[in-house]
Amino acid sequence: MPDDFHYLSLDEVARRLKARKLSSVEATQAMLDRIAKLDPKLKSYATVTPERALADAKRCDAETAAGKSHGPLHGVPIAVKDLCDTEGVPTAAGMAIRRDHVPAKDATVVTRLKQAGAVILGKLQMTEGAYGLHHPSVDPPINPFNTAYWTGVSSSGSGVATAAGLCFASLGSDTGGSIRFPSTMNGLSGLKPTWGRVSRAGVFPLAESLDHVGPMCRSALDSAIVLGVIAGADPADPTAAPQPVPDYAGAIGGGVKGKRIGMPKNLIGADADCQRALDGASAVLQRQGAQLIDVMLPDLDEATVQWLAQCGVEAALAHEATFPSRRAEYGAEFAALLDLGRGLSGLELSRMQRTRARVTGELERLLASIDLLLLPAMAVAAPSLAAMKARTPQTIASRLRYTAPIDMSGHPTLTLPGGVTADGVPAGFQIVGRSFDEAGILAAGHAFQQVTDWHTRRPAL
Repeated sequence: MPDDFHYLSLDEVARRLKARKLSSVEATQAMLDRIAKLDPKLKSYATVTPERALADAKRCDAETAAGKSHGPLHGVPIAVKDLCDTEGVPTAAGMAIRRDHVPAKDATVVTRLKQAGAVILGKLQMTEGAYGLHHPSVDPPINPFNTAYWTGVSSSGSGVATAAGLCFASLGSDTGGSIRFPSTMNGLSGLKPTWGRVSRAGVFPLAESLDHVGPMCRSALDSAIVLGVIAGADPADPTAAPQPVPDYAGAIGGGVKGKRIGMPKNLIGADADCQRALDGASAVLQRQGAQLIDVMLPDLDEATVQWLAQCGVEAALAHEATFPSRRAEYGAEFAALLDLGRGLSGLELSRMQRTRARVTGELERLLASIDLLLLPAMAVAAPSLAAMKARTPQTIASRLRYTAPIDMSGHPTLTLPGGVTADGVPAGFQIVGRSFDEAGILAAGHAFQQVTDWHTRRPAL
């Protein structure tokens, strides 16, 4: 087994497995050994399931030997965020109140991963209820690039495990930025699909009209492969879109030649590292044949501030059976969000819906005039843990400016690494596309990664 085996792309591992140059048992055991060695420090997993994973790997190898393959993930070890139900395995969603919850069936996304042949290594740690902080009883995951820096939330374990070579891909969820934040902090290619592109059946909600489930991987190609597996209509989720699922991986070589890419002229608060990542991305994509077009973003501040209340009221509904009746089992920050949601008036709810409709319409109109939009993933490219201790509605809103409005509008985005700070922490950017144009943003991301190496940089572990 080569020394850097754990950092191979999902695509490469799948090809080696298919060619029988590698067995699923070898790949799975190597991952389990690395988890046992590194995760006591990194704390990315909530639950590891070694016996189940090895049994699944053995079955995959037997099927490969018999000439049978379940699909593009056959035998590949991956992991999922701990809000995706897994039959017979605890699914706590980062919450003390749910630590003993053992689902009787898999979430649709987990079923689809298994049907495609994936070997599930375990469940990845996350913030309480997929909101902003880890429950006080949980040791937060550690940034593998620099321990003094944030890991991103709420898919913190997904970001750390994938970056540190503790799985070959993972699933995360994004309600206000929770695929994009940990993807940029951990140097990953994270895809927030169009709302409804991926079923949420069996995924514990934070705010159902804002929640998106998507892949967190080491390349745009790997994200395309995983999205192709988990996307599509689902009878168990009436909000899952009925549109056919394209061959994302097959179309990923489409490039950006002739594509109109919007470059916002009115960014607010972007620091030097963030701006360098954006400028570098735009220059590369222009050399690849894209046309850069100056655009003005709509006013996002009102929507960003109101996202907090929108999230709060939907979260309060999701927790109605246990909050406030079991308040003592909740962390203070999450409890405050639920209190906020429960206290809103009908007028306030109507005002939020009006703002959301305005921002969605304005983003739709902007994207109708271009093909893709470049945005920061975070205005401050790499916040430190010390900086993240300042948590007021105003500081939260400033961090969500370029992510939360895209959850409200439901458009797809791909976050990619595009630089590194002086302290060795990745800096990223996001490509936003029209609704259901995941193929377009993935092709743009792949074109960028064909001529850059930011996505190949690994933490020194």
